[in-house]
Amino acid sequence: MQESTTIDVDGTESSSTDLATTELTGIARRLGELAADNGRSDLAARLDQASERLIDPDVRVIVVGEFKQGKSKLINALVNAPACPVDDDVATSVPTSVAYAEEASAWILVGEAEHAQAGSAERRQIPLPDLPQYVSERGNPGNERKIVSAEVLLPREILRGGLRLIDSPGVGGLDSSNAVATLSALSSAHAVLLVSDASQEYTEPEVQFLKHAMRVSPNVAAVLAKTDLYPQWRQIEQIDRRHLEVAGDVPIFSVSSDLRLLAAELRDRELNEESGFPALVAHLRREVLERAELIHERSAIHDLASVADQLAISLRTELNAILHPEDTPRMIADLEAAKERADEFRSRSARWQVTLTDGIADLIADMEHDLRDRLRKVQREAESSIDEGDPGPIWDQITEWLDQRVAAAVSETFVWTDERSRWLSEEVSDLFSEGESALPAIRVGDTDGVLDPVEQIAGLDPGHLGAGEKIYIGVKGSYGGVLMVGLATGLIGLSLINPLSLLAGVLVGRRAFREDMTARLSRRQHEAKQLVRRYIDEVIFQVGKQLRDRLRLVQRSARDHFGSMAEELHKSLSDAIDGAKRSAGVFTARREERLKELQGQLKRLEALQLEMPALPALPARPAERQKALKR
Repeated sequence: MQESTTIDVDGTESSSTDLATTELTGIARRLGELAADNGRSDLAARLDQASERLIDPDVRVIVVGEFKQGKSKLINALVNAPACPVDDDVATSVPTSVAYAEEASAWILVGEAEHAQAGSAERRQIPLPDLPQYVSERGNPGNERKIVSAEVLLPREILRGGLRLIDSPGVGGLDSSNAVATLSALSSAHAVLLVSDASQEYTEPEVQFLKHAMRVSPNVAAVLAKTDLYPQWRQIEQIDRRHLEVAGDVPIFSVSSDLRLLAAELRDRELNEESGFPALVAHLRREVLERAELIHERSAIHDLASVADQLAISLRTELNAILHPEDTPRMIADLEAAKERADEFRSRSARWQVTLTDGIADLIADMEHDLRDRLRKVQREAESSIDEGDPGPIWDQITEWLDQRVAAAVSETFVWTDERSRWLSEEVSDLFSEGESALPAIRVGDTDGVLDPVEQIAGLDPGHLGAGEKIYIGVKGSYGGVLMVGLATGLIGLSLINPLSLLAGVLVGRRAFREDMTARLSRRQHEAKQLVRRYIDEVIFQVGKQLRDRLRLVQRSARDHFGSMAEELHKSLSDAIDGAKRSAGVFTARREERLKELQGQLKRLEALQLEMPALPALPARPAERQKALKR
């Protein structure tokens, strides 16, 4: 879908009329009318959905990164509006999306996360200036208001094409448990922007998160923010570029949000160029929006061609039955055989159905084994470190390490499962297309939702003893030694309390103290291991359930999508058979009238087929273009 676009200093766009979209929606409308005239409301509904996707495509770009890296201000600079709250001590606590509308407004989605997945959360409008009270840590600490998400709608041309920028909460370390929820949201995103400021080079968790994101999302880019605050940002950019080359040729854009906002205020193009935002906006326009538009266009052309082919089956069959009545029995026999094949194709024993069912079952078993195997390794490492010393005084460090290692293991399992589910969907799509090449295939592996959090690791006694408690343990142990030696020395005329009994009491008390400390250490180590095991079990329970649900959703989505298309094909063949049978019994006068009617409908259909454009080729991604240039 070609479109000429210019970017102004304030971040808005002025674009020419998108003729391709207009033409496709016009073809879809006329083809839908033809389908409705022939009693095919199912095909007309399918074309209505295709038109809706063309008119208002939703292109999700998630902005991720650690706390206080400049994510919110980056979005504000892109749209030239205070869409997301920004302050030195304000951190985003709720995912906030920024999209297009004719009038500015703000909305929040309130309700428990699990209820929100079922669609029962309440959508409520709020005053735009009050947004920080709902989405920031200061106004909504720990998301105590149970807000699932927030939405800001603004009249900005950069958003008009369907672009939706999502400001995600900072993850406080991209190897933390919050990063798993962020990764879960990436599978339904068209693109990801990883924001890191220019104060230092990428950390190991950021590089690892980039690698995970590249395996989950089809389009990942890096943003080096706050270049105006750090004079050494060019050296940091060079170091980060080397990290990104190792990760997989991720493009990086160095920007200053403050310069961008100032340039928009002063309408200074040179300052806008210096901010670095024109390159980032061009990337969003070319690599994200344009690519998504082409995908929507390809999907719409697939739907148009499929509907036209199915309508042609019925119309041409009935027309041939009228023009060549002697061939009607043979045509009906051929159509009956095709209908039987279609019946087999939509049955549970069809190859694509069997492959989907068996594939999901195998994938669930492999996923559970992979998750348990990774977390068992983490558990063994944790228990080994606990055996090496006293876990009490350093329990906070142990829990932080354990949280990071568990998050990394769960992230690996999640990414691996997401890749396998996409591969399975593509395999099912190929099998379905073998049965009917005219039917399109879509990706059904994208699912929304986040992984439920698990309970925090319980606290552990640090093992610190007060002076009084130490004296009590020592006196309790020394009492037996004093009494025993005192009684023995009493036989030779010494008093109960004498130098020998006191020395024995000190020695016995010291030994009792050491034994007590050893016993206490063993108890703390045992308790620490139990806490680690309970935490690992809780993670396996929660994450395993969520991943199973996601895979079941993939199965249902694929089954319903391909099943509905098989039903359409079956109905088309049934209508063709009924039309051929009706034509055989039509009287001569009525036959001429029906002949003209069918010929007119076929002419309309053939004219629409001629108007349909060819499938546009998808543009190569930046990494693919770079590889092609190197070759």
